[in-house]
Amino acid sequence: MLLNLLFTNPIEFVILAGLLVMALSVHEFSHAAVADRLGDPTARLSGRVTLNPLAHLDPLGAILILIAGFGWGKPVMFDPFNLKHPQRDSALIALAGPCANLIMAILSSLLLRFFSFSPFPFFAFLYEIFSLFLYLNISLGVFNLIPVGPLDGFKVVAGLLPKKYYADWMSLERYGLIFLLLLVFPVFGGTAPVFMILSPIVNLLVNLLMPGRGGII
Repeated sequence: MLLNLLFTNPIEFVILAGLLVMALSVHEFSHAAVADRLGDPTARLSGRVTLNPLAHLDPLGAILILIAGFGWGKPVMFDPFNLKHPQRDSALIALAGPCANLIMAILSSLLLRFFSFSPFPFFAFLYEIFSLFLYLNISLGVFNLIPVGPLDGFKVVAGLLPKKYYADWMSLERYGLIFLLLLVFPVFGGTAPVFMILSPIVNLLVNLLMPGRGGII
């Protein structure tokens, strides 16, 4: 649990919290930038097309990160009536955040390969930092692809559905927070169901991208 680090290793807590904020900011900025690109100015007018973390932090999402290790930033609002293809474009906007995290993880993987060959101690420190950053971006991206509102996966699935099922699927969004809390609430031996579902996927991706290492979950 991240919150435990505040009392056991404050320096590691500050580093980890900073990396999480960075990953969340890139994630939410990507939503806003794609929405603006697709013709809806709502995010830009709300000041969300920025990497400034203060524009993107969500209190509940931040608390869940501290408690459960997974969370989200402040949702990027957009008006589907400003989109040329509302169902498809809404899915693209939703997908932009997890894709940005995957891109950050891949870039981290490339940097790790460079750092691993350096004999300087400072590069060993950077190796550990970017290892964490890689892991956090994969975790954030995969978690947000869960098809439960308010997570991105809900709208991604909506964009893939035939139009006759779209309205029925979107009507489930109002119950999303209830389903999400059930997923993050520890039940099985103190383990949240979300960890049981996502850990194998995250571990597989970390194994693929982390140079010369096994999974770190």
